[in-house]
Amino acid sequence: MKTLDLITIGRSSVDLYGAQIGGRLEDMGSFQKYIGGSPTNIACGTSRLGLRSAVITGVGDEHMGRFIIEELAREGVDTHGVKVDPDRLTALVLLGIRDKEQFPLIFYRENCADMGLSEDDIDPDFIRQARSLVATGTHLSHPRTEAAVLKALRIAREDGMRTALDIDYRPNLWGVAGHGDGESRFVESEAVTAKLQSSLSLFDLIVGTEEEFHIAGGSTDTVTALRAVRALTTATLICKRGADGAVAFTADIPDTLDEGQAGPGFPIEVFNVLGAGDGFMSGLLKGWLDDADWSTALKYANACGAFAVSRHGCTPAYPSWEELEFFFKRGIREKALRHDAELEQVHWASNRKGDWSTLRVFAFDHRIQFEEMEGATPEKIGYFKTLCLKAANAVAQGRPGYGILCDGRLGQDALHQAADSGLWLGRPVEWPGSHPLTLEPQLGPDNGGLIEWPRNQVVKCLCFAHPDDDATTWHSQLATVQRLYHATRRNQLEFLLEVIPSKLGAVDDDTTALVIQRFYEAGVFPDWWKLEPFRTEKAWAAAVAAIENNDPRTRGIVVLGLDAPADELSASFALAARFPLVKGFAVGRTIFGNTARDWLTGKVDDDQAISTMTQNYTSLCDVWDSARA
Repeated sequence: MKTLDLITIGRSSVDLYGAQIGGRLEDMGSFQKYIGGSPTNIACGTSRLGLRSAVITGVGDEHMGRFIIEELAREGVDTHGVKVDPDRLTALVLLGIRDKEQFPLIFYRENCADMGLSEDDIDPDFIRQARSLVATGTHLSHPRTEAAVLKALRIAREDGMRTALDIDYRPNLWGVAGHGDGESRFVESEAVTAKLQSSLSLFDLIVGTEEEFHIAGGSTDTVTALRAVRALTTATLICKRGADGAVAFTADIPDTLDEGQAGPGFPIEVFNVLGAGDGFMSGLLKGWLDDADWSTALKYANACGAFAVSRHGCTPAYPSWEELEFFFKRGIREKALRHDAELEQVHWASNRKGDWSTLRVFAFDHRIQFEEMEGATPEKIGYFKTLCLKAANAVAQGRPGYGILCDGRLGQDALHQAADSGLWLGRPVEWPGSHPLTLEPQLGPDNGGLIEWPRNQVVKCLCFAHPDDDATTWHSQLATVQRLYHATRRNQLEFLLEVIPSKLGAVDDDTTALVIQRFYEAGVFPDWWKLEPFRTEKAWAAAVAAIENNDPRTRGIVVLGLDAPADELSASFALAARFPLVKGFAVGRTIFGNTARDWLTGKVDDDQAISTMTQNYTSLCDVWDSARA
C-alpha cells in the first residue's frame, strides 16, 4: 500500500527574501523568511495541490533547521526523511528582486546540512512508500550526495516507481561560477554535462529550461541538446521556454520546439522568477501523477508558474488546489496576481495552517476589568496572567484545540511564555472601551507595530458597533478596521474581529448580521469572528448566513462570555453548537473573575488560584464538548 505520492530528494534552505523591491541587495534593510531549496519547494507545492508528499534532505540541529521541519509539517509534507545533522548548519540563501530581469542571490551552503546526505541516510522501506521519486540536479554535483540520490533511484526503479529529474542547474553550486554569481543560470562545463548524462537513463521524466537542457545535452542549440539527451533516455522531456510556455516531447525530437505538445499559457506580470520553476514542477507533477494528458499537466504547470512569478517568495506563492480551480474557472482579471484582491483572499484562506476546527479559548486579555479590581497594580496583573497561562496549559496538556487571549501591555510575560506552548494565541489591539474604535498606541499610527508580532499570534480587535450608529461613527470605525485588516495581511497575521452591538442599543435577531455585512462591504474579511452568545436560533442563523454568504472560507466563530454565569453559558453553548461554523468559545471572567479578586486581596495563593481556574476552564470545555457532541 503506497502511503505517499512522491518523495523529493536534495536541497533545503532558509530563504531570506529582501523586502525592498527595485534596489541592490546591498541596499536592502529587511528580509522575509521562507523555506527554500528546489526539492523542498516542490514537496510543499505538490502538497498544496493535494498530493501526499515527502522530502529527503538535511537540516542543522538549530533554529533554522527546526523552522524548516516545522514549516514542512505545517504544509502537510512528511518529514520522516529529513536528517537532522548535529555537525552542519542549515543552508541559507539571501535573495532580492531588483527588476524583472535581475534577481541577485547568494547561497550560504559551505558544507551545509543537506550536502551531508549519504547512502546511509536512504531508507529503502521509506522510499518504497511512494509512487514516485523526484530528484534535482544539485545533489549530483558531489560524490557523497550523488551516491545517496543514485541509491534512492535504484530502489525506486526496482520497485517500479516513477522517477523524475528537475535539472535545476545552478553553476555556482557545481563550482563553475563564483559565490557572487548565484543569479547565473548557465555556464558551459563538459564535466557537468558528463555527470548529468551518466544518470539520465534512470528517469521517466526530465524537466529543464532551454539553458538546463544545454548543459545536459552539451550544446547551446536547444534542439541539438534535446536530441543528445534523447539519445541517452526514453524519458518524456519537458522544455520550459519562459514566456513562451513549455513543451513536452515523448518520442523523437522534431526540428523546432513549436512542434512539441503544449498546454495553455497565462499572460501575467513578471514580478519574481525565483522559485517559478519549482512551482511549475509542482503543477506538472500533479498532472503527471494524476495520469492527465500532457496538455492538462502543462496547464497546471504553467498556472503554478504564473502564480510564482507574480508573488513574493517561493513556497508561499504557490497555489492550493482550491485556488487553482478558482483561477481556472474565473480567469485573469489583474495581471499582477498579487494585486487581485479576490484571488489573494482565496490564496490566503486556502493556505492557512493549523487545524482549529475546535477552539476552546481562555480569555484573559482584559485590561480595564483587571485595573478596576481592588489591590490591582500593573505588576500584580502581569503576574496573575502568568497564573492564568499555567491554568490554560494544565487543561490543554499540549493537545490541539485550546487557546488563550492575552494582551501585550499588562500580560507581556504570559504572552512571551506561551510562545512555544502549542496554544492558539490571540492578542488584542483595541484601546479598551473605545467607541469610536481606537487602537493601542504601541501599534503606531500606521499599525507598523505589527511587524514586531510573531506569526503565530492572532490579531484580535473588539469593535463596539451597532446598525444605528451615525454615519460619522461608522466611517471612523470602518476606516480603522480597514487599516488594521490590511496591516494584518501585510504582516501575515490572522485577524479576529469581535463585534458587540448590545452595549450600544437595542438588538434583535438581525442586528449582528447587519453589523457583519457592513464590514464585508468595506472589504474586511476576518479569519475569525467573535460574537455575543445569542438567545435565539434565528439570530445565530442570520449571523452565520451573513458570514458564509460573503466568505465561505472563514475559519469560523467563537462565542464570547460577557461575564455570564456558567449555567447561562451552558445554555448559550447548546444553541451555538448547532451551527458548524461556530468552532468554540472565548471566555474570560467566568473563569478568572472571582479568583482574580481573591488573589489580588490575598485571600488565595498562587496554587489555589491556578487550581480554581483550571477547574473552571475544564468545566467550560466539558460543557462545550458535550454541546457539540
